Amino acid sequence: MTITEPTDRAAQIVQRAIAEFNAAEGAQVPSERDTVLLGAGGAIDSLGLVRLVLLVERHAEEDSGVPISLTDEKAMSQRSSPFRTVGSLIDYLAGCLREVP
Repeated sequence: MTITEPTDRAAQIVQRAIAEFNAAEGAQVPSERDTVLLGAGGAIDSLGLVRLVLLVERHAEEDSGVPISLTDEKAMSQRSSPFRTVGSLIDYLAGCLREVP
């Protein structure tokens, strides 16, 4: 496994989840890393974020074969929210994937 592999896998997972979210919600959330998801100028509201995170978790589990929770205490205690931008979500998911045996 290379250093970038978890980040590449995470990016693919998040992009698939965004595409599914957009199709289901009739939304146009861009999948670029600098897209703000939540907060000022955010592409989605808090309920949309919950739905997107659930999709990311489902795709991550399908990809890794292991259940992955992105809303645990570790995520909530981060100084900077892992859900603020697409890039921060990818980076946080990549960290979770690195911990999968």
